[in-house]
Amino acid sequence: MSVVAAFLYRNGRRAEAVSLEDPRATDATDEFVWIGLHDPTTEELGSLQKAFHLHPLAVEDALNARQVPKVDVYDDQIFVVAKTAHLEGDEIEYGETSMFVGRHHIISVRHGSDRGHSELRKQLEASPQILKNGPDYVLHGILDFIVDGYLPVVEAIEDNVLAMEHDMLDAFLGRREIKRLFKLRRQLIRFQRVLGPMTEVCGKLVHIDLPCVDQEAKNYFRDVHDHVRRVEGTVGGLKDVITSVFEASNLLEQQRQGTITRQLAAWAAIAAVPTAIAGIYGMNFENMPELKTMYGYYVVVAVIATLCGLLYFRFKKSGWL
Repeated sequence: MSVVAAFLYRNGRRAEAVSLEDPRATDATDEFVWIGLHDPTTEELGSLQKAFHLHPLAVEDALNARQVPKVDVYDDQIFVVAKTAHLEGDEIEYGETSMFVGRHHIISVRHGSDRGHSELRKQLEASPQILKNGPDYVLHGILDFIVDGYLPVVEAIEDNVLAMEHDMLDAFLGRREIKRLFKLRRQLIRFQRVLGPMTEVCGKLVHIDLPCVDQEAKNYFRDVHDHVRRVEGTVGGLKDVITSVFEASNLLEQQRQGTITRQLAAWAAIAAVPTAIAGIYGMNFENMPELKTMYGYYVVVAVIATLCGLLYFRFKKSGWL
């Protein structure tokens, strides 16, 4: 059964359970129905469609579960789609929650999300002063619950990136770490494509007059809107951090290669001195003054050692060695 919970609330308090086979809509000003579904079937949503006069297009979107976050208005009801997110390894997995909101009912339909609304329902039921205001405050609670789930995702990715940044300062990033950086960057770009529409959804609930959303509730949606924008800004900054980590790693690698190149050049210059002198004496010329000198060999070796020593200290002082 896909029904997670279905209750009638009166004056902000749970009054009685609602059967999905024969759901009872209410018109009382102090009552509303809150039904929570998880991966419902067509038949289950069909019975709710008849009882609460849900629009067929909204029902089709709720069953499809491949929608972008949005707010649609159908007569005196609104249909809201929000995206949930959670982290599995280095990948962000997405779910979808659709909400049918009327004056006396709210129906939430979850797809692909393991974070149920049971705890949220308990929290709202513990505050009947808020819950008695109607379904729009439940809508706020669900959206706030979804947006709060974004923060752990961003914080986990941020911790991973900062750890790689710290490791990069001690050792150069290998191919595996660089591939992971680009994977995280792709995940953040996809996440931005979700956060943009979610910001628009919260913005519409704040700035546009919609049925079933009281003026007093807009302050609550404004708080959710601020949270989404804050997460969106954090994701943008984190994407820049990933780029800077990769660029810094490249700069350090280039610096290391330059240092090695200078060292090789310095040692090649030092080795050139004995090589040149040895090459000259290896020509087997007979008329060379040092060949008949008693200490000529030792003089040549001393000259080679002196020149190599001078070059070594010169390169050492200049930082090439």
